[in-house]
Amino acid sequence: MTIHSEGPGSGLDQVRRAGIETTGIEIIDESERVARPSDLFWPWFAANVSVFGISYGSYVLGFGLSLWQATIVAVLGIVVSFAACGLVAIAGKRGSAPTMILSRAPFGVVGQKVPGVFSWLISIGWETFLAIMATLATATVFRELGWSSGDAVKVIAMIVVAALIVAASVAGYHIIMAMQSVLTWLTGIATIGYIVLTVDEIDMDAVTSMPNGSGQAVVGAFVMVMTGFGFGWINIAADWSRYQRRETSGAQIVLWNTFAGALAPVVLVLYGILLAGSSEELSAGIVNDPIGTLATVLPTWYLVPFLVASVLALVSGAVLGIYSSGLTLLSLGVRIPRPAAAFVDGVILTLGTIYVVFFAESFLAPFQSFLITLGVPIAAWAGIMIADIALRKRDYDEEALFDSSGRYGAVNWVPVITMAVASVVGWGLVVNSFAQDASWNNWQGYLIEPLGLGEWVADGGYWTGNWAYANLGVLLAFAIGFLVTLVFQRSRVARQEGRA
Repeated sequence: MTIHSEGPGSGLDQVRRAGIETTGIEIIDESERVARPSDLFWPWFAANVSVFGISYGSYVLGFGLSLWQATIVAVLGIVVSFAACGLVAIAGKRGSAPTMILSRAPFGVVGQKVPGVFSWLISIGWETFLAIMATLATATVFRELGWSSGDAVKVIAMIVVAALIVAASVAGYHIIMAMQSVLTWLTGIATIGYIVLTVDEIDMDAVTSMPNGSGQAVVGAFVMVMTGFGFGWINIAADWSRYQRRETSGAQIVLWNTFAGALAPVVLVLYGILLAGSSEELSAGIVNDPIGTLATVLPTWYLVPFLVASVLALVSGAVLGIYSSGLTLLSLGVRIPRPAAAFVDGVILTLGTIYVVFFAESFLAPFQSFLITLGVPIAAWAGIMIADIALRKRDYDEEALFDSSGRYGAVNWVPVITMAVASVVGWGLVVNSFAQDASWNNWQGYLIEPLGLGEWVADGGYWTGNWAYANLGVLLAFAIGFLVTLVFQRSRVARQEGRA
């Protein structure tokens, strides 16, 4: 039962929710659309203020960049990727429905299932990864404290983390928004504390002496940052703007998404660059246990606050992912209540965490390989979706989003084929940087040798060549999706809106 209350304060203050949110993929009632653009700050900032962001400093430097190159890559990659999220979020304001329902406008009501499957997979992957990180961080901090850090600790940590994620996701939008506003302060303060207590670890002489990397390495690091931050959320961006007032400015939606999403990661990654550039040992340890390794440079008395804040920040990000993955599951035609969909994804998250924590020999390498693979079709979808949003001048026909005989049709083959072609081309121009740990993904990069961009060395399992590791496929997939839609779908959109 929804209770509406009008009065002073933010949009969140005007919404009171008794019990679990039952709203699924249906259109949000006009009376419930009381959120303001500034309300978007809480979920996006809380989900991205995790200390894990510091570890990306090591990943960026792994491309062999200098300090100034790494700084430019971090700032531009993060800001641009979250600005793209903001553009997709405009659709949520226009249609008051989840992202993958709004994706039916360009793809068709049935055709949307193609990007929907990829969206669901990448959301499940992200939330499972965050749960794994929280579990491993707990074990490492317990070890640093001299407490038990064996399997029993990991089991308890996993149960607690999974329970928190699933409970909040099942509860729904309004409880999540309230929770995120609290977590923002807790994790933000704890993160500032981490920086204050570890700033003496920075060796500016070592950091400033790092040599410049190649232009190709800069592009590769830029793509990695974009994929790891904003592009990792872009397929769910409209889920959090669907409660916005219809008259809200699209520019405000973009601004608050970009500001809230990018603010913490920019600070954290830049600080991580300084830390990783100061210590090869720290940088190497981050590869297998990022947060646990970052904890090793802290004084003992701060380990418990650090652990609590780190786990809560990871939980915060996973909650957004599992909530949205449940909505995506419903958009694919699964006929169960929204809370049940979130619970199903929670079970999958738990099983994935169990496998990685207790059975897999490494997880970061396979995850990054998985991420760049799914990043290609998601980038193609994002290009199509953003171009479609740019072409539309009016709000969505909400009824037609659920009617395959309506104006959006059952399948629009142009974007479906465009996404397929862009993905095939994109996969041919990205490589598996973890050929040893994720050999199942070595099929990628099949266009690199024919185009003279690099050469595969079978004996060592690596690529040579200036462009091999630049992962141009992600950018190319986005560009293909955007340009094809902008050029070939203009008249179709105009007809749908009665302008032609």
